[in-house]
Amino acid sequence: MAKPKKSESSENRDEREGGDLIEKLVGINRVAKVVKGGKRFAMAALVVIGDGKGKVGIGTGKAREVPEAIKKATDAAKRKMRRIPLREGRTLHHDVRGTYGAGSVVLRAAPAGTGIIAGGPMRAVFEALGIQDVVAKSVGTSNPHNMIKATFAALDQVASPRSVAVRRGKKVSDILGRKQAEHGEGKEA
Repeated sequence: MAKPKKSESSENRDEREGGDLIEKLVGINRVAKVVKGGKRFAMAALVVIGDGKGKVGIGTGKAREVPEAIKKATDAAKRKMRRIPLREGRTLHHDVRGTYGAGSVVLRAAPAGTGIIAGGPMRAVFEALGIQDVVAKSVGTSNPHNMIKATFAALDQVASPRSVAVRRGKKVSDILGRKQAEHGEGKEA
């Protein structure tokens, strides 16, 4: 019996667009449950789904067959979608750091034309989210589950200038400074 790969590379990653949602298959693992008669094998899938306009979700699913595991993971990701504020609809508002378990990631806003400079699982999150310019570094683990959860922990910390201004009871121009506010840096997508 041929043994399936532990996780797929970025070139082999499944990408489907259905109902204007971008679905990225990050990895598939074969897992085993030891029972009285031997081992029962199942497949575990990790999926990231997004609309390309600032909403993204992550899901995991486990089943005896790969397609069923992917379907379960996709359904879980759709239920867990959340909105992330983006600057000009293409990058983050500010630099953030996120951790989950042994995984730690650093996400930095980048100027237009930079592209997505990020490793495997983080790249899938940014593509599904619709970020076009970002520089990201994973420090610590290379486990896709922990890397994606650390990325989501960092993205949850991103705040738009408008939300910060409302929370502090100030104007957006007070938060950003006069020059940036005049150039439209404070626009929220």
